[in-house]
Amino acid sequence: MAENLNKYSRTLTQESGNPAAQAMLYAIGLTEEDMKKPQIGIASTGYEGNPCNLHLNGLSVHVKKGIEANGMVGLIFHTIGVSDGMTNGNDGMSFSLPSRDIIADSIENVVSAQWYDGVVAVVGCDKNMPGAIMAMARLNRPAIMTYGGTVRSGRYKEQKLDIVSAFEAYGKKNAGTISDEDYKGVIQNSIPGQGACGGMYTANTMASSIEAMGLSMPYSSSYPATHEGKKQECEDLGAAMKIILEKQILPRDIITRKSLENALTMVMALGGSTNAVLHYLAIAHSAGIDFTIDDIQEISDRTPFIADLKPSGKYFMEDILALGGVPSVMKYLLKKGMIHGECITVTGKTVAENVESAPDLDFEAQDIIRPLERPIKPEGHIQIMYGNLSENGGVAKITGKEGTYFEGVAKVCDKEEAMFEAFANGEIKEGQVIVIRYEGPRGGPGMPEMLKPTAAIMGAGLGSKVAMITDGRFSGGTHGFVVGHISPEAYEGGTLALVEDGDKITINAETRELTLHVSDEELAERRKNWKPLTPPFIEQGVLRKYFKNVSPAHEGCVTDK
Repeated sequence: MAENLNKYSRTLTQESGNPAAQAMLYAIGLTEEDMKKPQIGIASTGYEGNPCNLHLNGLSVHVKKGIEANGMVGLIFHTIGVSDGMTNGNDGMSFSLPSRDIIADSIENVVSAQWYDGVVAVVGCDKNMPGAIMAMARLNRPAIMTYGGTVRSGRYKEQKLDIVSAFEAYGKKNAGTISDEDYKGVIQNSIPGQGACGGMYTANTMASSIEAMGLSMPYSSSYPATHEGKKQECEDLGAAMKIILEKQILPRDIITRKSLENALTMVMALGGSTNAVLHYLAIAHSAGIDFTIDDIQEISDRTPFIADLKPSGKYFMEDILALGGVPSVMKYLLKKGMIHGECITVTGKTVAENVESAPDLDFEAQDIIRPLERPIKPEGHIQIMYGNLSENGGVAKITGKEGTYFEGVAKVCDKEEAMFEAFANGEIKEGQVIVIRYEGPRGGPGMPEMLKPTAAIMGAGLGSKVAMITDGRFSGGTHGFVVGHISPEAYEGGTLALVEDGDKITINAETRELTLHVSDEELAERRKNWKPLTPPFIEQGVLRKYFKNVSPAHEGCVTDK
């Protein structure tokens, strides 16, 4: 058992190992006794420029304290983070999804190069979490993820606010339905401090589903960033890390087809972000599991949507803790046979053992989580759409609040900026299907999110009166009648590139069909004259590498295939 504790670092620290490495470890303050201990890399995505990540370096210190209290050496290192909220609606959004793979690459690189025996990732914003899990799956060394926690809700004029409130205020401002004073009041009070966006947006979607998958501690996704339980969780990781080192419980023991099903069941039950589709395809790829968008559809088909959480509902992630947190939701789903209780987790216990002591959900005392017999929607809100507009699939977010069927005429916008120009000019009208194209993994490049357009539409009161389709992504904060991830993307010559203003488009969430009502002959004629939008020619750097290497959306936008 002792050999398992420092399976990797003893290559550097034993007498027959690397004398230069030993000298350097003494130089950073390790003792001779420390040389016998396992070394745990603590990867922080903390930085000062984003409230989601602002406090993570501080939490890393608590992780280190817990690691060292359990007879191990904790060594903090850092990787990047990108704020999705700040980059939405500008060129910075092209760097958001690529940051996921940079995070994965950098954690894999450091842990492999430094021969760490295990890794703890301290993460906050959207792409931090899947990036960290992808690295853990590749490394397959004992690993735990801890989430920095959700932000508390903001408040202005007795109204609870979050980041999407700011985007929707922008739509109201353009529609002339909010005063300058109230607009500024919403902007200044939407986000009161540290923590990730407060609804069931991508960060909380990934945190809660990764907890369901078993790679974070119970309640990790439930504690807000400012809750005392968050610091205690970080210190408790030390004991958990020691257990999984001793037992050699590895990420690929935890990430299995059954645990992926647990994760996606949580996504569907809580009404999570469409970004989860991309991320779990990528995580499965990193773990060597054959898992497709059709597998995700099967999970959606059997999982009722039961949580009245923002963006489509009215409650925040902070409200879940009072019910018993994510463990209570998992306990209920387990009791109903919706998740696999036998899956092993980072506590060294099974899912069933972890949730056994969680409080039972009281459906009489709260209306945030509904019983399966009385769902918001009888099946999952995430629907994989096929048709002549999406031969390889598209991803719809259909909560049912805007209906399940939409037919309208196309308003074509090449790039997000064209949509805002049309919006400002009063060209976006009831009955349209707004087409935003050339925003895919390669055409974007980087598959930008379309939160600003959807929030503007909702703020203008058009949420149930128009639909939007794109080869880009949507934020977890998006709601409305929307279909994204359309594959093949326009830049690759997908049918989306051939749509013209006035074409009739049908979105049928009941049959999961996305149809362009143009004859094959007409499409063939249009294709003869089609030329892609000026390619996003990038001579060098990270977007150049991403453009050359990224896989299509229906394969998870991975860069190591």
